[in-house]
Amino acid sequence: MGTVYKKTVTRPLPKGAELFTKNGQQFARWKPAKGKTRTAKVTTGADGSPRILDEAGTYIAKFRDGSGYVREVSTGCRDEDAARSILSKLERRAELVKSEVISATEAATADHLCEPFADHFGSYLLTLQAKDVSPKHLIETERLATRLARDCQFARLGDVGSQPVERWLVARKVEGMSARTRNSYSQSLSGFCKWCVQTERLASNPLARIAKADEKSDRRRQRRAMTEAELVKLLEVARLRPLAEFGRETLAVDGSEAEATGKRRKRSNWTYKPLTLDSLHAATKRARERLADNPEFVEKLERLGRERALIYKTLVLTGLRKGELASLTVGQLELDGAMPFVVLNAADEKNRQGSTIPLRHDLANDLRDWLSDTPNAATLRLLDDRGIHDSKRPLFLVPESLGKILDRDLLAAGIDKADERGRTIDVHALRHSFGTLLSKGGVAPRTAQAAMRHSNINLTMNVYTDPKLLDIQGALDSLPSLNLNSSPSTERQAMAMRATGTDVQDAMPSLRHPVSLVAPPVAPNIGQRGQSVSFAVISSDDADERMARRATHENHMNQSKRALPAVIASKALQTRSTGLEPAASSVTSWRSNQLIYDPSLVPARFFEFSHSSFSQPERAAILTPPNSPSSKPRLLQQPHC
Repeated sequence: MGTVYKKTVTRPLPKGAELFTKNGQQFARWKPAKGKTRTAKVTTGADGSPRILDEAGTYIAKFRDGSGYVREVSTGCRDEDAARSILSKLERRAELVKSEVISATEAATADHLCEPFADHFGSYLLTLQAKDVSPKHLIETERLATRLARDCQFARLGDVGSQPVERWLVARKVEGMSARTRNSYSQSLSGFCKWCVQTERLASNPLARIAKADEKSDRRRQRRAMTEAELVKLLEVARLRPLAEFGRETLAVDGSEAEATGKRRKRSNWTYKPLTLDSLHAATKRARERLADNPEFVEKLERLGRERALIYKTLVLTGLRKGELASLTVGQLELDGAMPFVVLNAADEKNRQGSTIPLRHDLANDLRDWLSDTPNAATLRLLDDRGIHDSKRPLFLVPESLGKILDRDLLAAGIDKADERGRTIDVHALRHSFGTLLSKGGVAPRTAQAAMRHSNINLTMNVYTDPKLLDIQGALDSLPSLNLNSSPSTERQAMAMRATGTDVQDAMPSLRHPVSLVAPPVAPNIGQRGQSVSFAVISSDDADERMARRATHENHMNQSKRALPAVIASKALQTRSTGLEPAASSVTSWRSNQLIYDPSLVPARFFEFSHSSFSQPERAAILTPPNSPSSKPRLLQQPHC
């Protein structure tokens, strides 16, 4: 048979309490603001201070559960009859467990529902800490879930439900909260509920059916990539602005009355002129003149500007995030090898996997110069004065307010923070610039994904690539021309001219189209599939003889183009294209599987020919200039490898 009772607790000694001793026991007597005079026993607390013994405000239920263990559960009731009603429910549940109507796990889950929400959420935060999540993620999860639970009045775990959360989300939507922010709130509390299900505190997730808001249709912050010209201006401003701030000119705010009367100016009627890209160098010069008596401070400002510019450059050329760059130390750099790189620790990377990030050689040289220029301990802040080994020293001191610093640099450089579509530039936009420049440079999507360290290629191509900066028009110009006004015979004639090496755009102006600025120069391969013969590039032993031979047969080459047999063009029309092969820009000689030909005898525009498409005399006619002393192609001695 269970029972209910109130526990004895200790409380601080009331203000103005009178201490007295009775029968060897010390007591305290005081009179509350409302009520009669009270008396309580006095004990000594853990800190040695006197405390009074008092009863708890609510009753505790003591009973034997279905497994036979004695348990004490807080009823939360101040009335004894209400506490006994809860005790009878607990005893009834224990009988159901004994009779195997419900399991002990289900009974334990029911007990958790009556416990305070804060206790369970505190255990959830301890689990996140054990998983070694980032401090930022831990703080944000606590902030979001705590506010949502407080606004929805979730006092106990059993109070958590979907309807109060949905009403709260709708109210925030009316107030103008973005879809992504609303999803962050619901996901923070939903993650807690999933953990409760895993730890058998809840039977199911009550927030599982809450629909996510559409973030694509309600995007508040869209970043844009910076162009190369904007990046050049940004780096120049970042390098000079710290010193140029001390060389700005003054500007009157409320007219020139003080200047006209000669009276002393007040700080309230003048300000500094804003820095611009045109006035930056002049302001830097004035700053050097004003600070001529303090060269150490000038050196500090110059190094600060150099650090900021190098931070921007590293972010753009590596794709590192701000937090990842701030975590780098000198010991994580490898700049002396053939391929310089930086090692990003798994604990500092977003996906917690760790990466080795290659560096451009110019960036590696800048970093090497930055590290070699050791600052003076008395004047500059970058030197480690805490006794830490040099390899543990941070590579950069990335300020927390880097976003505000970037905004001021953009303003001085004359770069609009937001474009006509409302897309903005912030620190993370430099990572977008990195991905866009990779795509603009013709990097393969899979390679760009690896460089960006993305798990999904759609994220690289659709989010971190700005299509506005890509040369879409140049890509369209690389497509073949399909002239509706030309006849099929004209198209076949143009194809025959291409097969003979004739410039179709000069010979047939009607088929002329703009030159592609995107696609690299390519040479079509019209051999039959699976039977093409590649001309590999080999070196020549005698460059002078080759140049003289090329000059001798220069006229023969031009005649050879015009004298090619018509059968070659017809043979070319009967073959099918097998793809595109990059044209060699500095070819010395080409080798087939039978002969090695002198490059001076081969036209600049050459093709791969199939053995089955052309006979041996036909191939010889292509490569032999007219009026040649020999009717056969000239053979060169194959070099020994």
